[in-house]
Amino acid sequence: MINKLKYQMVIQWSDEDDCFLVGLPDFPGQQWRTHGDTYEDAVAQGIEAIESLVIAYEAAGEALPKPNSVCAVA
Repeated sequence: MINKLKYQMVIQWSDEDDCFLVGLPDFPGQQWRTHGDTYEDAVAQGIEAIESLVIAYEAAGEALPKPNSVCAVA
């Protein structure tokens, strides 16, 4: 399911929390949704959070937010 979704994840180290924080800017709400002790763990937790959000939106009959597209400049 997640492979078809194009949602952004922002992963940032936090000295205060001593972990990587994961934000999902395409979903309204709190700035940081999950975290991980390693970058790889943060990615896995972010994917799980997106999957959970999609399930919650669908269960509530709400339309999913439109993924923002980012154009990389070379």
